[in-house]
Amino acid sequence: MTIDPTGVDQRYLDAIADADPYPYWYEDADEPDSNPTLVRTESCDLCVVGGGYTGLWTAIIAKERDPSRDVVLIDAHEVGSAASGRNGGFMESSLTHGVANGQARFGDELEILEQLGLDNLDESERPIERYGIDCDYERTGVIDVATDRHPPSYLDEMRDDYGQLRELGQHVEWLDAEQMRAQVHSPTYTGGLWRKDRAALVDPARLVWGLKAAAESLGVRIYEDTKALSVERDGVGVRVPTPLGSVRAGKVALGTNAFKPLLKRIGHYIAPVYDYCMVTEPLTPEQKASVGWANRQGLSDIPNQFHYYRLTEDDRILWGGYDAVYFWGGKVSSELESRPQSWATLSRHFFETFPQLEDVKFTHAWGGAIDTSSRFCVFWGRAMSGRVAYALGYTGLGVASSRFGAAVMLDLLDGRRSVATETEFVRSKPLPFPPEPFRFAGIQATRWSLDHEDRTGKRNAWLRTLDRLGLGFDS
Repeated sequence: MTIDPTGVDQRYLDAIADADPYPYWYEDADEPDSNPTLVRTESCDLCVVGGGYTGLWTAIIAKERDPSRDVVLIDAHEVGSAASGRNGGFMESSLTHGVANGQARFGDELEILEQLGLDNLDESERPIERYGIDCDYERTGVIDVATDRHPPSYLDEMRDDYGQLRELGQHVEWLDAEQMRAQVHSPTYTGGLWRKDRAALVDPARLVWGLKAAAESLGVRIYEDTKALSVERDGVGVRVPTPLGSVRAGKVALGTNAFKPLLKRIGHYIAPVYDYCMVTEPLTPEQKASVGWANRQGLSDIPNQFHYYRLTEDDRILWGGYDAVYFWGGKVSSELESRPQSWATLSRHFFETFPQLEDVKFTHAWGGAIDTSSRFCVFWGRAMSGRVAYALGYTGLGVASSRFGAAVMLDLLDGRRSVATETEFVRSKPLPFPPEPFRFAGIQATRWSLDHEDRTGKRNAWLRTLDRLGLGFDS
């Protein structure tokens, strides 16, 4: 066995040596043409800033609710070029980043939030059918997986989740080690929780492109390579200047994800964290048979530093997660989308999980920024006398919950009361992150402590302090 100076077995490095450093999802002939840049002043009823899932859902729902509403959407690059086109394609029903986090933070509202999440997943599925969006949608559910590499207490915590979901009347199945390996075979598995109706899988880029086409079919005007420079009061409305033009709007919806917020107040609530993933070459029939996976569920293991993985439409394995990297000052840059040391770590973990796939190579490897909040789930707010609203902080689970975020943001802009807007979940905000250098030091200390807990099962003094402050990291 040859060991690289980085400490990684050479065969794990060989597996990623020829991987293209960009998202596998972009390897598609159906990528739409770019839209023009805004080079004049446009006027509209609603300006949507951000062409990811949140922005596109906002534009679509706004037009569906009121077809006469004039909507303009602008994006600094191309629609779907950031997190919405770079994720793993897991459409989770949970709005609270899992039932345990929801119980800890919104225990009195958990039942209604779980139902709102399931309703939202249904409401995300219907437009896919209505607008004919070809995005390889599969509602196969997700299995949370326990492995022998982590403390037995993690398996007990997963049993608690199973019991709570059963009490809420949800369709879940407990899998012991043998049953888990019958679903997907890895010698590391010790149990699983199959959340059958709570998640779906999609091709995330094709979904975002389909939403773009749906928005345009409803009359939304979309401008790309059009960066919003600020939001300013403009009489009874709002003005959004751009490098070559501007948008004058009655109201503005902000879906800027991990990028620098246009409202300074938002910056205290989010920290951009980079996540990395890879995709294998298509599995041969023999390789596929060696892992089983006949039901094509998404999988996610359960430690703090977790992996998520799934099959693509052409039977590749997407494998991502574990490393969640915060860079000094909350830097967001295309150069940070490449991190070979994270890919090397992921490669090692992949082959430890699936040793029977020792000859498989990776064809694509990439990264992207996640808009992390201290409560791990979306939050909302308004500014400029209610003319501007925002939704962000999804912390990696925004593929489905972004639709909910968009709908609630429109409720807030329009003064529309709903079941959701009456919840503390919508009314409250996460605790803010501290300024630098305390933010960087705190996040690094937290990452070290989470790794320590994953190895020992013990939550140290730092994590217990965060728990008491309402900043507990548990996923």
